[in-house]
Amino acid sequence: MNKQRAKEIAASPIMVNVTYGGTPIYIQHVDEENETARIYPLNQPENEQEVPLYSLKEE
Repeated sequence: MNKQRAKEIAASPIMVNVTYGGTPIYIQHVDEENETARIYPLNQPENEQEVPLYSLKEE
């Protein structure tokens, strides 16, 4: 996923279907400098992780 699209999704009040490794996730924050995103699985909000933007897929 590109940086701009990830930022748009993170800022949007509308839920967008995004997956990481096939798991539906929520994007909390996008780090433009490192091209990573702070995410968590929808069913495990306590399981936050930092992942590369290229690993995210918009469904």
